[in-house]
Amino acid sequence: MNIWNYKFEDPQFLWLLIIVPIIVFWYIYKENIRYPEQKIPSLQAFENQKKSLKEIVRHSLIVFRILAIALLIIALARPQSALDKEKITTKGIDIVLAMDISTSMLARDFKPDRLEAAKEVATEFIEGRPNDRIGLVVFAGESFTQCPITSDKKVLINLISKIKTGIIEDGTAIGLGLATSIDRLKDSGGKSKVVIILTDGENNRGFIDPITAAEIAKEFNIRIYTIGVGTRGEAPYPFKTPFGIQIQNVKVDIDEELLQEIASITGTKYFRATDNQKLKDIYAEIDKMEKSKIEVTSFRRHIDKFFPFALIALILITIEILLRNLIFKNYP
Repeated sequence: MNIWNYKFEDPQFLWLLIIVPIIVFWYIYKENIRYPEQKIPSLQAFENQKKSLKEIVRHSLIVFRILAIALLIIALARPQSALDKEKITTKGIDIVLAMDISTSMLARDFKPDRLEAAKEVATEFIEGRPNDRIGLVVFAGESFTQCPITSDKKVLINLISKIKTGIIEDGTAIGLGLATSIDRLKDSGGKSKVVIILTDGENNRGFIDPITAAEIAKEFNIRIYTIGVGTRGEAPYPFKTPFGIQIQNVKVDIDEELLQEIASITGTKYFRATDNQKLKDIYAEIDKMEKSKIEVTSFRRHIDKFFPFALIALILITIEILLRNLIFKNYP
């Protein structure tokens, strides 16, 4: 146990350690009085005499007592693990995932459908970025914040799992989705800010033009990656009928020109995901591109370490008491 690796919460108690040399000098003084020096002509008569156990450990009592007192004083000073402060260069960024939850996201050209595939890949993306703060915005005909920007990944992933279609008015308001995302990021304080917007349709709702939203994002130094989700041509879609769910092919309409322009305005890229693996690859590519070095200061927690000192002192006191009453006990 190296006490130099600790700091002390109440270091003033360490002044009490001056008691230790005083006790040592007092003990030596008493020993000299109790056993005064005697001169004898020869020690030959004592050469073969064996020392008793009592003689061997005679000075152990004072040793145990001094150590116990010293350790108790150290415990009173409340030793703590030393505070380590170091600068660590890590990678982190503020991100908002803007996810389309219109009913068209139920199309089954992805497994099991577009929405569930998007949720699964978004969850993997979040788990792979432990140093980032990430938020979640969902949109259809309207938009709202499902989760503000947070570093609590468990909460965020739990909220993603609860996303479903039909919880807001149907439609595709890309401009509103972007506006809500920008509002969450513009005052986040992060040096690097990103929106990843995923949609499978054309902007047909909302009072905010997507291009205007992209221009606003540019003013706030927010980059927008756009992802179009859906196969090219037609996709199987489940329709409710009196006879149950019927699967019919419907045309896939994604305004790729709009999504490309949004990405271009903020200096990023547009991606088209046509299946689950392609969607994973897109998120992996964004993950590689969006790495910014930030410098953070790391502190190590203060943890009280007085208990080992107090425990050892108690053991030493107990040993002293036992020796005093079993070996060194004075009988009348």
